[in-house]
Amino acid sequence: MLVSATALLGATLGTVSGLLTLCGLSLLCKSCKKGKLERGDEADPEKAKPSILHTLTQFSVQKSTKPIQPQASLKFPEIYCPKPCVTSQEVINDTSAAALDTCNQTTDREEVFSLPRQASADETPCTSEQTGAMTKSSSILYPKLHFSISLHKENGELHISIVEAENISVEAGCEGYISGCVSVSEEQRHAHTAVHKLAAHVQWGEELVFALSVEGTEDTDSLDGEVALSLHCCDRFSHNSTLGTMRFKLADISMMLDADCWVDLQPPKQEVASSSGELLLSLSYLPAANRLGVVVMKARGLQSDKLKDNIDLSVKLTLKHLNAKLKKKQTRRVKHKMNPVWNEMMMLELPSELLAKSSVELEVLNLASPGTLLPLGRCMLGLCTSGTGLQHWKQMLDNPRKQIAMWHPLYT
Repeated sequence: MLVSATALLGATLGTVSGLLTLCGLSLLCKSCKKGKLERGDEADPEKAKPSILHTLTQFSVQKSTKPIQPQASLKFPEIYCPKPCVTSQEVINDTSAAALDTCNQTTDREEVFSLPRQASADETPCTSEQTGAMTKSSSILYPKLHFSISLHKENGELHISIVEAENISVEAGCEGYISGCVSVSEEQRHAHTAVHKLAAHVQWGEELVFALSVEGTEDTDSLDGEVALSLHCCDRFSHNSTLGTMRFKLADISMMLDADCWVDLQPPKQEVASSSGELLLSLSYLPAANRLGVVVMKARGLQSDKLKDNIDLSVKLTLKHLNAKLKKKQTRRVKHKMNPVWNEMMMLELPSELLAKSSVELEVLNLASPGTLLPLGRCMLGLCTSGTGLQHWKQMLDNPRKQIAMWHPLYT
């Protein structure tokens, strides 16, 4: 009896525990299925509910048998970066590319000058686009003069009407005038216009009258003589300089009578002077970096009484824009040599837009005593010069990124 009761109790407990186990397993299966359904809903964009972290934009993929044409899927934004606006004050103040000037190690021998800003009607900031390319020697703009000629035989006078001039490059505030000179049989007759403020374009509207002996001369081709017209500049220090000159024969007047004449004024020729030696230079221009490289190589034939006591030679370089000094550099000193060799490169920042109006002056100096530098001779390079200086500068413009070497005479 006791055994049967114990067996019955054990069977009942086993049945209850089995039922509880089955219930637990069923609840576990239901929770697993529910979790899978929730994850499936989140992965399915069609059944997903909108929320803060889920946008309402839906994407649908449609099958098509049409050929797919290649299209640009990416559009790059336009980058608006202000281009460097080259002003006169920025010609020498760029410190970002100073590391490129590794050839010049004489930083303590440099002097920098600031170029005053010239007044202009367009004060647009640096966002304006630059379209000017590097200046070529074939595109040099010389001053141009507009005039006309008339001959009055009854009065024996030659009338030259000065109308206007353009392409004038001078410093702001300068004044100028046009002068005329008629040379006939070792006799010269002069006349000039009134003084006007110079700008890129100047109107004169004046006549120059010259007396000529044309009595009994029916043909103007038989006239013997020459006419010269020159453009002069007067700065604030009352220093007169010639910007350009043109010449023609009196015998050619018949082809120019009562006609509008436009002529280019050529730069004045350098005065013939005895050379005190020669300096070998090499020029190169890098348009991409806006860098002018000047290599001072060597000198020869230096002749001066200032070399008797002490020989300690160096070369000073000055970069100019118009009449303003931009930068100065100087080579190392070479002692006890009449034909010194330097082989030093000097890198100068010079935008291509300023090449036509810039020049480089080099001067050979001798340190006679501590603190006393005596000049032995100098030379000029640029479009405003003549001789080898003009020829060397033109070759540099026509051959960018190339080293062009040439000997230059030194004048005192």
